[in-house]
Amino acid sequence: MNAFLIYVRDENFYQLLPPKRTQSPPGNGRVRVMAMPPLGIQTLAPVLRLHGHGVRLFDTCHPQMKAEQIARAVIEDPPDVIGISFLSTTTYPAAKRMAGRLRSANPRIPIIVGGAFASGNSDYILRDCPSIDCVGVGEGEELLPDYMNRLDDPGAVQGLVWRDGRQIVRNPLRPLIRDLDQFPYPDRTSLPIDYIESLPLDVPAVLSLKKFCTMQTSRGCPYSCIYCDIPSLTQGRWRSRSAAHVLGEMQELNDMGYRSVYLTDDHFLLKRKRIRDICRGIVERKLEFTWGCEGRVDSLAVDQLADMSRANCTFLAFGVESGTQKILDRLNKRQTLEQISKAVSTAKRNGIQRVHGFFVIGSPGETKGDIRASFRFAADLELDTFNFNRLCAYRGTPLWREYVGEGILDDEQDWDKWFKCSDIDPTVLPGETLNRLRSRGYALLFAHRLFRRPIQTLRLLKAFGRHMKIRDMLRLLLSPFRRRNLSRSPDLPAARQAAKPCSS
Repeated sequence: MNAFLIYVRDENFYQLLPPKRTQSPPGNGRVRVMAMPPLGIQTLAPVLRLHGHGVRLFDTCHPQMKAEQIARAVIEDPPDVIGISFLSTTTYPAAKRMAGRLRSANPRIPIIVGGAFASGNSDYILRDCPSIDCVGVGEGEELLPDYMNRLDDPGAVQGLVWRDGRQIVRNPLRPLIRDLDQFPYPDRTSLPIDYIESLPLDVPAVLSLKKFCTMQTSRGCPYSCIYCDIPSLTQGRWRSRSAAHVLGEMQELNDMGYRSVYLTDDHFLLKRKRIRDICRGIVERKLEFTWGCEGRVDSLAVDQLADMSRANCTFLAFGVESGTQKILDRLNKRQTLEQISKAVSTAKRNGIQRVHGFFVIGSPGETKGDIRASFRFAADLELDTFNFNRLCAYRGTPLWREYVGEGILDDEQDWDKWFKCSDIDPTVLPGETLNRLRSRGYALLFAHRLFRRPIQTLRLLKAFGRHMKIRDMLRLLLSPFRRRNLSRSPDLPAARQAAKPCSS
C-alpha cells in the first residue's frame, strides 16, 4: 500500500530565503526554507516502509507542495491513504482546507489526521470537518501501520477515532510506546527542501547556513505548567531513547554533512547519566556539528553543562517565564528565582555560547510592578537573547480548564480557538498596557546590554549580521517595539460573540 504524508504549516512560521539564495544549486527543484523540519512525518515514513508500505512526503512550506499541487498528485498517482499532520489550533483551518481539497480530488481515499491539536480534539474535528475520516490519537509509529493494515476494520485499531456513518467511534487508547529505540531513524532525504536555522517570524533572521536538522531524543514532560498541553498528551510521563541509539543517529547526521542540530525534546536536561553518556560519545566520535536544546532551570542535570559545552552544545534555552516568585507560582513552574540565576550563570560559566530565556507577560493576577520586575530580573541575568510573549490559553492546558470552570470559555464552542489572556481574563492587564510595558522593558534590556555588556552584545550582533543586511538588522532590533500582525488573530469566546450587538 502507498501513503501520502503531508505536513501542513502555519504560514506565519516559515520564510523562503530571498530569490537569489532560494534554490541550491539552481534548477534542481530544491528550495531553502527558514523553518523547522517536519520531524513527525520524517519519523513515520521509514516506519511505514519497514512495514512494506510506500510513502511520499509533502511539506507545505515548499512552493510546489501547496493544496493544488498535492491534489494533482492525488489524481495522477492516487495513494491508498492520505495522512495529514499539523501542530496547533492556528494551523487547523489550513489543515481543514487541505483535507477538503484532497477529498474533492478523490473522494474514495481515506484521510487520517494526527498531531498534538488533533489528538486533543479528535471528536470535535470529526464533527466539524466531514472531509476527515479519522484521527490518530497520540503517537503514530504503531498506530499508522496498524491502520493501514486494517483499512476495512477501523474498529480494531487502538488509538483511532473514526466516523461510522453519522456516529463517531472512539476506540480504546493505545498505550504509550515504551521502547523508543525500536524504530529506524527519520527520513531526511525525501523532501527537496534544505531547512535553514533561523528566526522566521517577523523580521526573518538567518542564524546559520550550515546544513541543519532537528532530532528528538526523549518525549514528554513530568511537570504541569498551567499554559502547557504536553503533560495531557503524554500522560505526564517522560520517556527517552538510550544514549547508544541517540549517538547512532548523531553519527548518521554527522556523516550526512549536518553541522547544526537542534534537539526538540520538551525537557532534555532530565537524566544526568544519559546526558553524560551522549556528550562523551559526541566527543569520542569527534562529531563535528554544533547543537542546542531546551531544559528546565531546576533540573539536576544542570551540573552536566560543562560536558555539554565540551560536546559542542552552543545554544541552551530556559523557560524562565517570570521575574517574580508570585507569578512563577501562579504558573505552577515549580522553580525559584535563585534556580534561574544559578542555571543561567552556570551555562555561561561553562562556555555555552548563547543562552536564551523564554518569558511570558499578561499572566492572571500579574501587576505592572510584576512585569517591570521581570524585565529588571532579565537584565540582571547573563542571558544572550530573550523574548517576552503575552500568555495565551489553548485547549488541553490547565489554564484552559480554569477558564472553562469560571465560565470565561465554553469548551464545546471554543475548542478550535486560542486566546490571549489579556483579551478574556479580567484579572489580566489590558493588551495596550502590556504592549506599552513590554516596549519600555525591551528598551531597558537593550540599554543594559549595550552599556554593561558591550563586548557580548557586539559578538551577538556580529553573529546575527553574518547573514543579514544592515537594514534587516535594524528591523530586527526594532521588532519588539512594533505590533505583530498574524494571518489569524485570536478569536473572541463564544459567550462574548453572542453578546456582541448586531451592526446595522
